[in-house]
Amino acid sequence: MGTLRGRPAQLRWPRQLQRPAATTLGVLRATGWCQPSGPWVWELIGCSLQGRLPGLRVRYVVLVWLGVFAGSWLVYVHYSSYSELCRGHVCQVVICDQYRKGIISGSICRDLCELRTVEWRTCLSPAPGQQVYSGLWQDKEVTIKCGIEEVLNAKAQPEVAPRRELVLFDKPTRGTSIKEFREMTLNFLKANLGDLPSLPALVGQVLLMADFNKDSHVSLAEAKSVWALLQRNEFLLLLSLQEKEHASQLLGCCGDLYLTEGIPHGSWPGAMLSPLLRPLLPPALHRAMQQWFGPAWPWRAKIAIGLLEFVEELFHGAYGTFYMCETTLANVGYTASYDFKMADLQQVVPEATVQRFLHGRRCEQSADCTYGRDCRAPCDRLMRQCKGDLIQPNLAKVCELLRDYLLPGAPPDLREELGKQLRTCTTLSGLASQVEAHHSLVLSHLKTLLWKEISNTKYS
Repeated sequence: MGTLRGRPAQLRWPRQLQRPAATTLGVLRATGWCQPSGPWVWELIGCSLQGRLPGLRVRYVVLVWLGVFAGSWLVYVHYSSYSELCRGHVCQVVICDQYRKGIISGSICRDLCELRTVEWRTCLSPAPGQQVYSGLWQDKEVTIKCGIEEVLNAKAQPEVAPRRELVLFDKPTRGTSIKEFREMTLNFLKANLGDLPSLPALVGQVLLMADFNKDSHVSLAEAKSVWALLQRNEFLLLLSLQEKEHASQLLGCCGDLYLTEGIPHGSWPGAMLSPLLRPLLPPALHRAMQQWFGPAWPWRAKIAIGLLEFVEELFHGAYGTFYMCETTLANVGYTASYDFKMADLQQVVPEATVQRFLHGRRCEQSADCTYGRDCRAPCDRLMRQCKGDLIQPNLAKVCELLRDYLLPGAPPDLREELGKQLRTCTTLSGLASQVEAHHSLVLSHLKTLLWKEISNTKYS
């Protein structure tokens, strides 16, 4: 078998490629742009990369700078919004200052200002004027609530710095008798809850609560404190619903700062997000998050039954009717055993307050007759005044909420009937005559349907 002999042939580049390459390298060497060494192909590649690197470096620097700028802006926005929303330290300083001056009193003042056994934890404030914190007191999880509108205004206008002391804690004045304070409290409750036969009993509860040190005597500081607390809408609601299982229990107070039971679990996973991000989430993502992170459907049914019972308590209760003026899942909470708890009562408003807002109010459309977020009355276009009846009662708004809360994941044999009853419920009118006729019947049917599904199971 023959073999190949001789020197291996050298690989040669076409002639038309040799001259341009040599010419290019010559130009690069002559201009000093690049000083290559080695085979001409690698020399040319090296010089090409070396020429492009400055441009690449500039791009990377610009991108890094933009990333740093965007990150810094996000940190600034988060910090500025946090520092604006979370001013619990300001609240504590003001309250304790008033306590040391003897202007206010309360059952937890000593723990808050002297012993410092009230521990402030996570900021949950929905607005700068409504300070809400989770906390710990006497080994119990609590919620700390305080209003600092006057403090914020004073900071904006230094010339009115004493406003909180002079306005918030201005009543009753020195020399007011217990009889006069009782009458003053009764008139206040009539104006806010309506003229009800049960109000004298509520006044008795207020005076009993005002005696913080239990010495059978209400001091001026104690009277000033309980009067300031009554100006807080949620405190008035807590007092009115104190015997109801679906409202948080009041644990103690100091001035207009008060403690309630710890924040219940939230039914809306989006509540964990920053308040700046919540409005950006589309409704479809809200529903998906509910299915992925929310409780199992039987537990949701149990929570929904509790919510319906709460609506029933608000309708012609012992201290009148109350309207839910912000019906969102963010306000639907529950305990460890999945019993419903109203997470926030700030937007649960007495009927008398809403009627006073609507009375004689000028309007062009029904949007002009809206109290809070969704307590809306029709507008009389002819008279250009708001009417007195709300378009939707509490139950209709809650049923709209429950459609997205209960229908996803509902048992197949229940979904059709449940959807039908919820649709019927959402068509309820706010007219007094129709509410009286249909409200209790529809509510009873819904509760029965849900309870039948989970009764005699571990979820009941």
